[in-house]
Amino acid sequence: MEGLDPAQGVMLPDTAQHLVNDVLVWIGFGTVVGLLAKGIMPGRDPGGAIATVLMGIGGTIMGCGVVSYFNNGQRVIPISPLGMLVGLLGTLIILFFYKLLSGYYFVEGDYVTRNHRRRRRGYGRRRYSSAVYED
Repeated sequence: MEGLDPAQGVMLPDTAQHLVNDVLVWIGFGTVVGLLAKGIMPGRDPGGAIATVLMGIGGTIMGCGVVSYFNNGQRVIPISPLGMLVGLLGTLIILFFYKLLSGYYFVEGDYVTRNHRRRRRGYGRRRYSSAVYED
């Protein structure tokens, strides 16, 4: 069978190997940067593991793209000190807007959810009102 060497695995053309390598680097780096951003930004963060990876990848692409645009089109790779810094800044910006749009920083109108009440009061003991309902 052509293209299959048991010692090396499946052999792909060079362009496909570079594409697979780039995708895996972006996923791995996006995970690390997303976890760092969630660790740096204070407070509880909405979203789970998939949201962390996607925010990290998006922030890294956004940060490296902006620096590449202002650096006369020179490619900024994510695995470098500059790539790490701009990736982290881009992810922090995305995480801030994600929290802003999910209602973490403000409450609109008179509607107060359970999470906002708990955040205002703290995590102490629960207080229940003793309302009496009569017919």
